[in-house]
Amino acid sequence: MHVAADPGQRYKVSEVLRDASAAGLSVCRTWAFGDGGDRALQISPGIYDERVFQANKHGIRLILSFVNNYNDFGGRGQYAQWARNAGAHVNSDDDFYTHPTIKGYYKGHIRRVVTRFNTITRISYRDDPTIMAWELMNEPRCQADYSGRTVNEWTQEMASFVKSLDRKHLLEIGMEGFYGDTMPEKKQLNPGYQVGTDFISSNLLRDVDFATIHAYPDQWLSGKDDKAQLVFMQRWMSSHWEDSRTTLKKPLVIAEFGKSSRDPGYSLSARDDYMSNVYRITYGFARSGGTMSGSLIWQLMAQGMDSYDDGYAVV
Repeated sequence: MHVAADPGQRYKVSEVLRDASAAGLSVCRTWAFGDGGDRALQISPGIYDERVFQANKHGIRLILSFVNNYNDFGGRGQYAQWARNAGAHVNSDDDFYTHPTIKGYYKGHIRRVVTRFNTITRISYRDDPTIMAWELMNEPRCQADYSGRTVNEWTQEMASFVKSLDRKHLLEIGMEGFYGDTMPEKKQLNPGYQVGTDFISSNLLRDVDFATIHAYPDQWLSGKDDKAQLVFMQRWMSSHWEDSRTTLKKPLVIAEFGKSSRDPGYSLSARDDYMSNVYRITYGFARSGGTMSGSLIWQLMAQGMDSYDDGYAVV
C-alpha cells in the first residue's frame, strides 16, 4: 500500500500481483494501515488520505490487517502517542489494549476501512468478495500481561465489533501462535519466552473464524543450526495443527514463514530446502484431513522494492 500511494511506483504492485497470480498465488495478506508519518493512510485519528486505498485486482483474495504491533507504518505506538497528544494519561504502548481513548481510535479505523466505499469497483469493502478476511493486528504482543488475558479480552471486544459491521467476511487475530495459561503444558513448545498471547483461548472465541501461526525459528532460535530450526518448525506446525483439529475445530493458516538472507550461513539453496520442507509438511497435514488450510510466505516483492526487504523478501 505504501508503494501504491506513489503514482510513479504503483506499477510495482500491479507487477507483483500479476506475477504471483501467474505462479498460483490465490491469497495475499497485506496491510490496511499506515498510521501517521510518510504516505500515511490514517494521517491522524479519523483523518484519511484516500489515494492509498486504491488497489488492482488479479483474481487474488486479500487478508487485510488493521494495525501493526510494531512501530513500522505507525502501529500501537502511534495510537498511544495520538492519545497522549489529546491529553490522555497513557503509561505504555500496552495501554493500546485497555485505554478507552485508544480503543475508540482503533474502532474508528476499523469502521472506516470496513465500511469504505471503493470508488473504483463501486462496492463497499464489507460487501466485496475480493477480501477474504480481516486481521485484528499483525502479531499482537503485550509485555504488561504475559498470561494472555489482556490480549484475549481485547480480541473478544474487537472481533465482535468487526462482526457487528460485517458478517460476510472471515476474521482472524494475526497471532504468532505462542501458548499461554490455558494449556500450561504447551508452553514448553514456545521458543523459550512468552509474548502475552494465548493461542488456545483467543482462537476459541466465537467470532474468530480461523487460527494463524507465524514461524521464525531463524530468529527465535538464532544460535541453533538449520537442522534444529527445522525440527522446531515441524513441532510448531504439528502441535498447532493438532490443536486446531481437536480443540479449536477451526482451520489453521501459516500466515508468515520464511528464511532470512541476513542469517549467518544463509544460502539460496538452504532457503529453498527449508521452504520446500514447510510446504511438504503443510501438504501432508492438508492431505490427512483436518484443518490445515494453507501457508503464506513472508514477504513477496517486485523488482526495485529493495528498501522494504527485511531479509525475507522473495522477488
